[in-house]
Amino acid sequence: ATEATTKYFIIQTTAAAMILFAGTTNAWQSGQWTLPQSMHPISTTLLTLAVMMKLGLAPTHSWYPEVLQGSTMTTALLISTWQKLAPLSFLYVTMNTLNPNTLLLIGLLSALLGGWAGLNQTQTRKILAFSSIAHMGWLVTALTLNPSLATITLFTYITMTTPVFLMLHLTATKTLLDLSTMGTYTHTMQIMTLLILMSLGGLPPLTGFLPKWMIMKEMITTNMLPMSTALLLASLPSLFFYVRMTYLTTLTTAPANTNTEYKWRLKTTPTALLPTTTVLALISLPLTPMLYHTL
Repeated sequence: ATEATTKYFIIQTTAAAMILFAGTTNAWQSGQWTLPQSMHPISTTLLTLAVMMKLGLAPTHSWYPEVLQGSTMTTALLISTWQKLAPLSFLYVTMNTLNPNTLLLIGLLSALLGGWAGLNQTQTRKILAFSSIAHMGWLVTALTLNPSLATITLFTYITMTTPVFLMLHLTATKTLLDLSTMGTYTHTMQIMTLLILMSLGGLPPLTGFLPKWMIMKEMITTNMLPMSTALLLASLPSLFFYVRMTYLTTLTTAPANTNTEYKWRLKTTPTALLPTTTVLALISLPLTPMLYHTL
């Protein structure tokens, strides 16, 4: 945990220093501290790199899986959800000053690398870290096209990621091998994990399908067919390891090492966060168009 904390601190402070240096350089060049419509190329480059580092986007992503692996499930949940809000808000404010083609390339690279790098992982926290990198790629792409669409994508990402981390925390699941014993805790949680993983993979009619479909629709409308095709193909490896986790969760029988049907476990304190986010992760599909037109 100490190593993960040190890595996270160094990365975040370095990115914050780069943002301050970019603002100072831009003020020196333009004579004003406000964000203009166009910035100096050096300031734009530093700003883009800083946001990439804070969000864990490719190719500045190498710290992210290691930090999540060295953290507890609850801490990893906060890093994957809550800690994304401030950099994304900053990216939303500075969108007009950044190069959209660069952001699209970063989004595609993150989606591709997040899928391929997660294929050979056995630790659930590292798998979810690469899943987060891939989802951030989709989110940056959506932000380049339509900020309202990016808000919907962020909402669905948080509501799908939160119950997965909470379920893995409650069942003490750390590796793919532990997934096969999840049914010995409760079969209801086993089925819910199956559905949420399929929602993270973007399969209809679950919640995770609609943001990807709307992003594809927006890209095709703006004549970005090659980019949309590449982004879809980049999401296939992610879908593969979601299906693999689903297979290990529901279709694999755990070895019977004891004479009891269920594992010995301490009584956990019920929380309203898990059922609430689980319901949102599974049945928010009809609400998404309404949210899209409201924002």
